[in-house]
Amino acid sequence: MNNIVLYEPEIPQNTGNIMRTCVATDTRLHLIKPLGFSLDDKSLRRCGVNYIDQLNYEVYENFDDFQKNNPGIYYYFTRYGKKPHTSFDYRNFENKNLYFIFGKESTGIPKEILRKNLDYCMRIPMTDKVRALNVSNSVAIVIYEALRQQDYPGLLRTEPHKGENYLEE
Repeated sequence: MNNIVLYEPEIPQNTGNIMRTCVATDTRLHLIKPLGFSLDDKSLRRCGVNYIDQLNYEVYENFDDFQKNNPGIYYYFTRYGKKPHTSFDYRNFENKNLYFIFGKESTGIPKEILRKNLDYCMRIPMTDKVRALNVSNSVAIVIYEALRQQDYPGLLRTEPHKGENYLEE
């Protein structure tokens, strides 16, 4: 199973957008405290729209608490990573959980965590004109790459509300 992990997220709008992406991709969300907002924050709900009640998520007191409760393969996203996110193979892990870990908006994932996991540190390639992409954009890019490699398991390939032949009619 694919999992998105937000290490100490600070901005409710980013987390709300990520919540919506997680519902759309059937991905579990893990939030590691401290959070820079309350989970009942208006701006968080506005970004997550009406999907928050369908979100599969868990909140943890700290990174150690998260690690103790979640065995699997951890991938760390950092602007200091040297491998592109597309260089990893996310297929053939039916019996393992994959965790895509993103740091807080202001400072990222602590260096002491990254240093212990250099082989699993990655970045999304970009120019030198920006420091980093918005975290909600980064999450979307990464989860869809993993799902593409996995052939989009359990996701619909046609629009369910107006019907698959809507454009032809």
